[in-house]
Order: sequence, then C-alpha cells, then structure tokens
Amino acid sequence: MKLVIDASIAVKWVVEEPGTSEALALRGRAELIAPELLVAECANILWKKTQRKELTPDEARLAARLLHAAELDLAPTRALLERATLLAIDLDHPAYDCMYLALALANNCAFVTADDRLLRKLAQTNGPLRDKAVSLTDAART
Repeated sequence: MKLVIDASIAVKWVVEEPGTSEALALRGRAELIAPELLVAECANILWKKTQRKELTPDEARLAARLLHAAELDLAPTRALLERATLLAIDLDHPAYDCMYLALALANNCAFVTADDRLLRKLAQTNGPLRDKAVSLTDAART
C-alpha cells in the first residue's frame, strides 16, 4: 500500500506532540511518499517550534537530521504544479497543501494528514477528492 503524507505527519516522527504514536504507526506499514515540498515545510515547522520555545536549536537540528534519514520517497513537484494550482483554486485552499493532494491523485492512493482544516474542506466536496484525504487517526486504525 502507498500513502502520501504531509509535513504535519512527518514532524510527529521526530517531535513528541499529539498524534505522534499514530504517525509512527504508519511507518513500515505502507510505502510513504511526499512531494519534495515536505522538506521545506518540515524545516519551517522546526523553525517555528524554536521561535515558540517548544524546541531548542539543538533539538531542531537533531529533528532535521532524523527527518533527513527517514524512509520516505520524495517526488518532484514540477509535474504536480498544474493540478495543485487547479485544486487550490477549486478548493479555495493554499496551493502548497494541494501539492500533497495532487500527488495522491497522481498515484491513485490516499493522502494522510493531521490538518483538520483541510480535512473539513475536503469533506465538503463531492467526487474523488472527498475520499482521497484520510485523517491521521483513521489511517492509524487501518
């Protein structure tokens, strides 16, 4: 089984927060993929956590190293650009989140996220988008 994950999942592998055990449970149970964008998003999340004093700079550095070594296939984003743009327009949602959704559609697999805002927005749609995104809680149960 193949799953697309986003930065909200990957960061939970290296920073203890709600959903960490569920995120860790996904590893080894599926082939995990993400657009290369995940790297920049994870770096930004780690930076924000240092700004809020949730992590020290040394902890953020270690988390970045662990993420670098994680078993995760990264896909180029160029091929996702058009579809992600159209999804962002249709959903009225940021395009960077839609990159993950575009990758899931391109690979005909589920997209796992802890982003409740995006999950709520997709739940209001009809058609294939509604079923593509899965909450972290639901993905960990299967």
